[in-house]
Order: sequence, then structure tokens, then C-alpha cells
Amino acid sequence: MSDFGAYIDKNISLKPIKRGNLDGLTFAVKDVFTIKDYLSSAGNPDWLSSHPPAKETAPVITSLLNNGARLQGTTITDELMYSLNGENFHYGTPVNPKSPNRIPGGSSSGSAVTVAAKQTDFSLGTDTGGSIRIPSSYCGIYGIRPSHGVVNIEGVIPLAKSFDTVGWMANDAEILNEVGKVLLPVQRDGSFTRFIMGSDAWALADQEVHKAFAPLLEKLEQSVPNYVTTVIAEEGLQEWSEVFRMLQGREIWQEHGEWIQKAKPTFGPGIAERFKWASTIKDEDLAPYHQLRRKIQQRMEELLKDDAVLIIPTAPGIAPLLNLPVYELEERRKQTFQLCCIAGLTGFPQVNIPLTTSNGVPVGLSFIAGRNQDRNLLQLVAEWVKKW
Repeated sequence: MSDFGAYIDKNISLKPIKRGNLDGLTFAVKDVFTIKDYLSSAGNPDWLSSHPPAKETAPVITSLLNNGARLQGTTITDELMYSLNGENFHYGTPVNPKSPNRIPGGSSSGSAVTVAAKQTDFSLGTDTGGSIRIPSSYCGIYGIRPSHGVVNIEGVIPLAKSFDTVGWMANDAEILNEVGKVLLPVQRDGSFTRFIMGSDAWALADQEVHKAFAPLLEKLEQSVPNYVTTVIAEEGLQEWSEVFRMLQGREIWQEHGEWIQKAKPTFGPGIAERFKWASTIKDEDLAPYHQLRRKIQQRMEELLKDDAVLIIPTAPGIAPLLNLPVYELEERRKQTFQLCCIAGLTGFPQVNIPLTTSNGVPVGLSFIAGRNQDRNLLQLVAEWVKKW
């Protein structure tokens, strides 16, 4: 399959508007960004048939075109971005170029695959609960979920607005950084002097993940002056993930429930059950979850401040095999959420760094920094990768 099944429409192309830092680079976009006169599917044909063409192109796309990049193609997403698997019931599953018998991860599945297959230099996606970070980990590429609210999200189909972010992926840490210089606002320069291993996050990782990361982590421990290990979540990461799941679920139904009830769309396995569950969450049930979210944000701000990096595995393990039963994927999803919810609940930036197991299967290492430390974090990753 020449395009690895990554595209909704490979032929959509927008030329650069001006020359800039991204001259000569191509990018694809997840099919949730508006492109003038084009209909976005959000991964579901009923959404496609019930919404009009866009009147304007999303500003984030225009920013890239204004800096020399060329858009080439729109890519498959999980239905309404509500999955971490990358398997789409209607449009198919993009092939993971690094591990074809395994899922690519989602929901920014097609965008990850175009990069991993070296069909584009970088790609745009969205990340609400892990949709940049998990496909980046599974497909063996760099990816960033930026601080919540720092990248313009106008013209993007929402999922849960207090968690939604626009992110990007690349094969090269330098390109990831260069895109950041275009899309991120000017932020205060600084350096990281503390590096923190989250012991409870690492307890979730499979044995092969520990083995893959051990040499690098040993080297890191020896090369930085202030390297410590701590428990991230006093309440437990399972409790944190439940806070995320409940608050996200309510926002999702508030965003899409009316359309679902009216259009009665056909959803694939797992997606349909998730929306049905989201419809049962009531505002009056959420007070303790909002309270704990605020406590989590305060704790993480105190932990990281503006000079620390938290180091965790991006996912508990390598990508699951294709065509697993829904219940097996849901169990893995629950574990994965315990890692993804850290940046999700806090709104902090997180970068996935690709590594491989002894068998050559991709696994991801993540760096998380304090809010609005995005540029410093991207610069750190770009510099360290050269040393590794």
C-alpha cells in the first residue's frame, strides 16, 4: 500500500504563501482542521454528510503556509477523535510503518503514519487525551502536545475544549522544534536544572519498556546534577485518570450530544459504547472531580515550576496487535490514560521521544515541563538528541 492507508484525501494541496523557516517542508493535516471549501469528516461519514464545507482555512495551517511549508493531504482520524487506537470502522486503519502488524495509535493515526512513512516532513494533529503522544510512541516518531491554549485551535473540530490542543509530529527533533518556533508564542527563555523520574508512572510500564530505556536513563542520571525520583500522584494515577475520564466525558457529550441525538450516526465498536457512557454523566456528579483537578494542577505546578522536567514512559508498552477484541484494547486504554492524564489534567507540554525495544519495535519516552515551557522543552529535546 503506497500511502499506508493514511489519507482521507491525498490530493488536497496548498502551496506556501510566503518563504520562511519551513521552506521546502511538507505537512499533512488530520481531517479535523478546516480548509476553505473542503468538508472535514472527523473520521465519520455521517459527520461528513451533515456539515457544510469550511468558509475559512484554520489559522494554524495558514501560519505554516506563511512560513514556507506546503500542505499535502488530509489524514484519517479515529471517529470524532474519541479513541487512542487508530482503528477506524469506516475508513480503515492506517498501516504502522514501523510495525505493520500493530495498531498505529490514535486518534491522530493518519498524521503519525505519514511522518513515520516519510511521506511528509511533519504533520498536524490534535491531542485531547493522548492523540498525538500515543501514535507518536507507537509509530516511533517525535510528537508534542503543547501547553493547553498556547496554539491557536480556531477552525478545529472540538472534542473536549478544556483539554483539546493542536500538536505536531516529525521524524526529526530539529523539525519538531522549527515548527514550534512558528506555532508557539514567544515564551520566556530558561533552562532546566532538575530532572524527575515519576516512580508511579514507571510502575505502569511493561518489562520490555524498562529494558529499552535503561541505558539512556542511566546515561541521563550520570550526566545531570539534579536527578531525583518521586511519586507523582499521592491519590494514585488511577484516580487521576478517572478525574480526566469523567470531566472529558461530560465535555464531549456537551459538545456532540445534540448532533448525535439528531443525526443518529453509525459508530464503530468501542466508539459507540464510549459516547453512550458519556451521555450518562451529569454536571451535579462532577464537583469532586473538578476539586481534585485543581489540586492536581497546584501540586504539579509546585513540583515542576519553570526549571524541572518530568520523565515518564509515553505509553505502558509497545503498540497492541491489530484486531484485538474491544475489551483487551479498553484494558490497555485504561492503563495508557494513567500516563496521558498527567499532562491532560495540568495543561502542561509533553514531548514524545522515539526509542525501540531489542526487537526494533517503537516505544516512547516522554518529557513533561511546566506550563508555557514549550519552546524550552523542544530546544532541550533537540539538543539532547544530538548527544545521544
